[in-house]
Amino acid sequence: MKNNNLGKLMAIILVAIVLAAGAAAFVVLKVNGEEESKGPSIDEVLEASVDVPEITTNLATDDFIRISFKIQTDSKDAKEELEKRDFQVRNIIIQELSEKKSEDLQSSSGKAALEGNLKDKINTLMQEGKIVRVYITGSLLQ
Repeated sequence: MKNNNLGKLMAIILVAIVLAAGAAAFVVLKVNGEEESKGPSIDEVLEASVDVPEITTNLATDDFIRISFKIQTDSKDAKEELEKRDFQVRNIIIQELSEKKSEDLQSSSGKAALEGNLKDKINTLMQEGKIVRVYITGSLLQ
């Protein structure tokens, strides 16, 4: 009788271990799958991005800036539209920079704010998609 109870106990423990291992494997695979699908690959980002060549303009102070950008869109259609709207994008950038002081653009938070403002303003133009992110790719403040 003791052996019978011991056998049942071992079977229950074995089933519990197998269930726990299965649950752990499911969670690990689920989490890894979500991490892989979180964002586009770098190739997809580059395919949907537009380079804005260097712009030289005055700031609100007596300083001037030379700056260039890469603008990431959400699709190839949006990229094509953005390329056609390059003159409007350059105009928005120049207007935004003309209101900035040199102190505004010296910190990383100031540059991040500029990127966010440009994203929002350029998105108001877009009809075929949207701007995902604006990156400053070069900057010289004098």
